[in-house]
Amino acid sequence: MSSTSMPISQFAISRARPAARLADLDRAKGLAILLVVFGHLVARRTPAGVGWYDPLRIAVYLFHMPLFMYLSGYVTFLSGAARTPLSGWPRLLRRRAHRLLLPFLLFGLAILLGKLAVARMAPVDNVPPDLWHGLRALVWDTEHSPATSVWYIAVLFAYCVITPPLLALDRSRAALIGVAVLLFLLPLPPWFYLDRIGTYFVFFVAGGIAADAGPRWLRPVDRLWPLALAALVVIALPVALGWIRFEWTEGAQGFPYKWALLLAGLASLPAVHGLVRHGPPARAASLLILGRYVFVIYLLNTVFIGLSKAVLLRFIPWDGANFLPFAAALMLVGTIGPMLTKRWVLKYVPALDRATD
Repeated sequence: MSSTSMPISQFAISRARPAARLADLDRAKGLAILLVVFGHLVARRTPAGVGWYDPLRIAVYLFHMPLFMYLSGYVTFLSGAARTPLSGWPRLLRRRAHRLLLPFLLFGLAILLGKLAVARMAPVDNVPPDLWHGLRALVWDTEHSPATSVWYIAVLFAYCVITPPLLALDRSRAALIGVAVLLFLLPLPPWFYLDRIGTYFVFFVAGGIAADAGPRWLRPVDRLWPLALAALVVIALPVALGWIRFEWTEGAQGFPYKWALLLAGLASLPAVHGLVRHGPPARAASLLILGRYVFVIYLLNTVFIGLSKAVLLRFIPWDGANFLPFAAALMLVGTIGPMLTKRWVLKYVPALDRATD
């Protein structure tokens, strides 16, 4: 979701920046968060008779988190935070730890405790055997984290704190690009989210380069986004239709999944950025609203989806033809629920309200 992925004000972007550019980013984040919620509808076992969902979800995952990382890098560079001098790095570290690590730990722990409690009364996905194993998986054995939905925040923290020193050492960005490429190529283990840090840094850096380029990036995007969108469809459609199959895992290291993710992810950057500038989403006020609530939706969508699923499954199955209305209800609850919580509940808990801005 973005160095903010969330309200752009999170990084105190100068008010002198063009408002249209900020609206583009909010619309892109709004579109991307809908894809995130869609990907969280089924955590483990796909409902019977719904064979189309898993291939479609894998196709979505080929580009939606690369897109979020691009937007995160774009905003981080646009705000100037990426070029924090070394003298200001300790302060940046403290601020990012408070802004990103604290929500990661708070909401990760809340999801873990909630799963352990609810699992005694209703079916719950991805429940650890006990609190100790859950805590260990949350921060160490992250491939088995009970709160995988919040991994993005921990990874974004890493990007926000390693980028300024790399740029301070080499303002040409050659070192930054070199590290991003190296991390992508390395087979990193799933400890402390190292595998995901390595996989997605290249997209964060791409967002930063795009932000630095400004009009030199946006002009070709405005002309060529339909071609980029067509390329994205060509890459993702065979996966969505089940013609090309990958083992389902977000952090997959092997060939060809990781390279398909690279191709689809890079194609999605001009495709979606251009789409929200000139396509039908450019006129969608709802995407602007979603983009401004994207952080809290990201943090809480799985909570609302999980609770709603546990309740609904007591009354109706979600197999076969029932899945479409069931999924529509979960999509609605997973997006609207966090937004209402932000407006009506979190305002009474200042610490949590600030943490979800």
